[in-house]
Amino acid sequence: MDTTVTAFDLIGCRYRYVQRLAHPDQPYRPEDEARRARRDAARAAILSEVPRRRGLGDGRGRAFRRVRVIDAPDAPDPETQTQRAMDRGAHVITDAVFSGVAHGQRWRVDVDILVRAGDGRYVPVIISSHRVARRDEAASTLAVAVSRLGLSEPMAVSYRLRHHVADGYRLALAARGLGERHHGGLGGAVGQDSRLAFFEPTAPLDAPLDRALQRGWASQPRRLKECSSCRFWSLCETELVAADDISLVLPGDRGAGLRERGITTVTQLINADAGEPTALARAWSQGVALLARVPEVTGPRADVEIDVDMEAYLDHGAYLWGAFDGADYHPFVTWQALGKRAEGENFAAFWSWLMQRKAEALAGGKSFAAYCYSAHGENHWLRQSALRFYGKIPGVPSPEEVARFIASEHWVDVFAFVKAQLLGPEGIGLKVVGRAAGYTWADADIDGEESLNTRRIAVGSGAPAERARASLLRYNADDTRATAAVRHWLRAGAPGIARLDGVPAPANNAG
Repeated sequence: MDTTVTAFDLIGCRYRYVQRLAHPDQPYRPEDEARRARRDAARAAILSEVPRRRGLGDGRGRAFRRVRVIDAPDAPDPETQTQRAMDRGAHVITDAVFSGVAHGQRWRVDVDILVRAGDGRYVPVIISSHRVARRDEAASTLAVAVSRLGLSEPMAVSYRLRHHVADGYRLALAARGLGERHHGGLGGAVGQDSRLAFFEPTAPLDAPLDRALQRGWASQPRRLKECSSCRFWSLCETELVAADDISLVLPGDRGAGLRERGITTVTQLINADAGEPTALARAWSQGVALLARVPEVTGPRADVEIDVDMEAYLDHGAYLWGAFDGADYHPFVTWQALGKRAEGENFAAFWSWLMQRKAEALAGGKSFAAYCYSAHGENHWLRQSALRFYGKIPGVPSPEEVARFIASEHWVDVFAFVKAQLLGPEGIGLKVVGRAAGYTWADADIDGEESLNTRRIAVGSGAPAERARASLLRYNADDTRATAAVRHWLRAGAPGIARLDGVPAPANNAG
């Protein structure tokens, strides 16, 4: 049994590691495999840019050496290969491996790239699935082009680092694996901006790593937000149901205060007279999806109404802005590379169309509102699209114009109305509330995660790409129409919904 701890084991759920040891053969879900395929493709693309030889103007010096550590039965173990490559002074080492023991835990870390610094020591560079830095003219951090790793020294650039816990643990473990003899003091990461590697000192990452290693592991499961995407969820759910655990209704730390009062099961919560948590527990036990927390449910209204939904690919850009005007669905979409002219032109087309509809309504003496469901993503890409393309692509609004629109009465977040008036044991996401409003999605199983996989196919060619494109457009259209359905349902008073105090305790419920 492999008891080695990785950085992934140290984040989030502290029971996942226990399940991995107990059930090593538990199969991965198709979504996991698709996510791994995306990650592997991105990693391969980045590694293909890492230098293999000196470029023109780099001088004649000692021959540039790039070494790849191979994990194969007929090769020395990866750690031995890593050490030998460093001892021989390789400029770049890919697929390096280190392990060690700390606080009674044996750990292992895979390091995508080791870069030899000018003093002969090495800097670990990991490839992250996150955006590890964002442009900020007021900030400064060290970076070097991926295509110059091992050839150029890092220079200050106007970016601000974005820290992610798992990335920090990986770099801290890599620094420990290198040790004082080989470690250059910095660690680097290449994220969704795959052109640049960004660097920071690894010393501040040590204390958080120590705390994570010392925390120990959970003795029983607890439902968390991430459970739905975990390969062990079916096993944990069985345990949780058998224990009647309160986290089935109040995931994460939401039930912490109740646990301190000795309320640890759903049955106890049902009988606890604890206000909203008790109402949620009763609803969950009887399969009630939503409850009204106000005497009278209402919804937003305007004379001219547009429902908007956006699709983005990770942090690379927004490729689809969909709009439903009550009669027709209008998709503004590009299948070309993101971050370039095509994305900017697509956003400009969407913005111009939306602003024209707004202007026409106001000119006719009518009120106008564009709606979305949970504005965080849309607001982010409205702002980012303006920042990236204003002044470069005709028709793209300025950041100031976008900010005024977001703050105006013409841009309305339907989720804010839902959150203020409704609650439910399975959350109040669009899929949950849309179903309560009577809306049915054409592709019931597709979600944000699946849309990422589908988009990878959509940017290709041939019949598979055409099917993927049609699926994404259908998915986006459904979300815009579902948002409209929720609005109308709220305005009608959310018919069919139970009141917060209207769900009785189940019959024969034991305390």
